[in-house]
Amino acid sequence: MFKFIAGKPLWMNILFAFVLIGVILLLFIVSLNFFTHHGKTLTIPSVTGRSFTDAKKVLEAEGFDVEIQDSIYNDTAAALSVLRQFPAADEIVKINRTVYLTINRSVAPTIEMPLLEGLSFRNAELVMKQYGLRIGDTSYRADYAKNSVLEQQYNGERIKPGTRISMGSSIGLVLGSGLGQSEFAVPDLIGMTYAEAKIIIESNGLTVGSAVPDADVVDTTTAFVYKQQPERFTPDLRLNRIRQGQSMDIFLSVQKPVRQPIDTTTVPVKNDY
Repeated sequence: MFKFIAGKPLWMNILFAFVLIGVILLLFIVSLNFFTHHGKTLTIPSVTGRSFTDAKKVLEAEGFDVEIQDSIYNDTAAALSVLRQFPAADEIVKINRTVYLTINRSVAPTIEMPLLEGLSFRNAELVMKQYGLRIGDTSYRADYAKNSVLEQQYNGERIKPGTRISMGSSIGLVLGSGLGQSEFAVPDLIGMTYAEAKIIIESNGLTVGSAVPDADVVDTTTAFVYKQQPERFTPDLRLNRIRQGQSMDIFLSVQKPVRQPIDTTTVPVKNDY
């Protein structure tokens, strides 16, 4: 081979080199088109909403490879159904293209219950959406904080923040309805236990503000109310007035207070319940 090349004029060797290079480039381009399937395309079918098994059959029948890209949870979609696909449906791609699928989890993941109490209904709605929770039954209770979340409930019971629950769970909200329009007399709580006073307060559409126990009180439930704010009577022995939604503070003692008689000889007391 070397003698053959050396025995030829230089210009023929150069020409031979160019021809050889041209043949190699031509073979490379032809083989590249063969291996990359140049000019051969397919339209990707839509498999969103199908089960993963059905989606894989449809795509593989069209000549596509299939891989699961991610799995997320959507409580409105069927378990193991396709939520997203990439490339998208109706895109034109080369054959043997891999289609990546995002599927719905079969089991809902658990999350920590967020703190909604104290938020406005609008803000609570946004937080629940971020956590993947749904709004369940909504009820109202008289409270000065109108449309504020007073209580968050799960299965009818109050749920504490941080409790583990399934994503997609329904959370009931108790909202403040604002102050009532009509006034009524402040209830008399003196001498009641905390449990009894709480029932009276809530049955009147009021809320317990602060419950302040004395230092020796161990169990507030059985402690007695010896002072309340607002008080039953004004300094001139007239009945105090209150509206639904307002709060009452109570002060608790282990000893049941002894009631002092009210002197009504100078100022008559009108019973107003």
